[in-house]
Amino acid sequence: MIIEDDVSISDMVSEALSDEGYSVIKAYSGTEALMVLNGSKPDLILLDLMLPGLTGEELLPLIKDIPVIVVSAKADVSDKVELLMNGAEDYITKPFNIRELAARVAVRLRGRDKSAESGLMRYGGLTLDTDSHIVRADGGEVRLTRTEYAILKLLMKRPGQVVAKLTILDEISADTPDCTEDSLKIHIHNLRRKLKTVMGRDCISAVWGIGFMLSKS
Repeated sequence: MIIEDDVSISDMVSEALSDEGYSVIKAYSGTEALMVLNGSKPDLILLDLMLPGLTGEELLPLIKDIPVIVVSAKADVSDKVELLMNGAEDYITKPFNIRELAARVAVRLRGRDKSAESGLMRYGGLTLDTDSHIVRADGGEVRLTRTEYAILKLLMKRPGQVVAKLTILDEISADTPDCTEDSLKIHIHNLRRKLKTVMGRDCISAVWGIGFMLSKS
């Protein structure tokens, strides 16, 4: 998620990260960002400080369990130290090199992916145990194929976000090299059917022409 009121900077960063395969959402004020975060949980946030509405400094303490990289023109060491002490994981000063920014994003997400490899993932009645590979829906166990499990795990990492079909294929390729663009539709259809049978509702939505997203209803 990019929280930046300068449209040109926001578009530049969004385009660069999209080219790297990331799904990007944007907000142009602290107030708008807070509204977006009430309905979705991005894997990482790029946060400008000089924002209309809530400032970046005011917004930072309200962001829970999401790594934040501050992107700001403030270059004073004391400012950086204070922000890092208040919860930011990294700080990059404007103007910045887009390749450096992309590298910092990759490093932070890599560390987050590793930490998520053990333990439980939960969202909207779904529980996925990354150690035992057991999936439960509203408390009932759901038996999934290897490919279905990989797809669900990816969607649970990005709840409430649309994940492009090509991104899904790329992300799960290491675990399911046999999955193709044509067979992906079948795997997701079967996954949705299995979850709906147990939960009585469809928690995976298809966004026509783009991809799929995991939702609570």
